[in-house]
Amino acid sequence: MDVRIYYEDTDAAGVVYHANYIKYLERARTEFFRDHGFWVAKLAEEGFIFPVVRLELDFKSPARHDDLLSVETTPVRTAGASFILRQRIVRPSDGKLLMEGLVTLACINSALKARRIPLGIRQLLESASAEDI
Repeated sequence: MDVRIYYEDTDAAGVVYHANYIKYLERARTEFFRDHGFWVAKLAEEGFIFPVVRLELDFKSPARHDDLLSVETTPVRTAGASFILRQRIVRPSDGKLLMEGLVTLACINSALKARRIPLGIRQLLESASAEDI
């Protein structure tokens, strides 16, 4: 998913404020599922909610106003009620890696209780991670 950096995304030093990267990762995860036929809002209506339970982020280089960035999302591991995605943000104009991290998500119901990941999503996550090994 591509993200354009606007002035509102930057801090007093003119670089992207660190918390905004988390927003970009969230959008990219949503688009990853949408691109594969799964709508996060519809899944929530069906009682499948995917909160982030862990973030491990490494900031490598700053992004600046008007940069065009690419957010890559790759499944790493799937368990019964959780999965891990590797997400990277790069600047395609120079190939520079700006941020990378691992995001762990749980699968819960509307009562906030853990539940198994739906079969279709499990298959997507497992097939996508197998392709990248």
